[in-house]
Amino acid sequence: MYLSGIKLFAFAFALLPLQAQNPIGGFESHPAGAKATAVTYLFPEQITIPADKPSPVDLHFKVAQGLHVNSHTPRTEDLIPTTLSFPDSAAVRLAKADFPPGADYAFAISPSEKLSVYTGEFIVHAEFIAAKGEHLVEAKLRYQACTSDTCMPPHTIPVAIDVIAK
Repeated sequence: MYLSGIKLFAFAFALLPLQAQNPIGGFESHPAGAKATAVTYLFPEQITIPADKPSPVDLHFKVAQGLHVNSHTPRTEDLIPTTLSFPDSAAVRLAKADFPPGADYAFAISPSEKLSVYTGEFIVHAEFIAAKGEHLVEAKLRYQACTSDTCMPPHTIPVAIDVIAK
């Protein structure tokens, strides 16, 4: 009996490195000290657009595996929508932001009640208007991420874009 207990302990100890590689379940692994985020801004980091003209820009985001975020148009008012905001600046303006439609999602406990959510990668089709020059835009994406059984507090991530307007 004592020997089988040692084997069980050794087996559990051998599995610890696997858990350490992904300590938060579905979140992607991050360097030590880095905070995991439910949504990641992927690209672009830099764009070149014509000065003083509305210009299309696709902003790419990724929701961590095992999570979903409410779409830009959730089906009830009590759910927090995903939104994109720009700082007040005369140099670069967000003329419009078209979010994709959300996918239907239902909890097992209430399969008839459908939510509108984003999972995986999604693209916001935006339109920028920029004055001539090089500008660093510090936009923000606000969202509320959830698992299949709980939601986290709303969170905002930076969306940094170097805009070169010629």
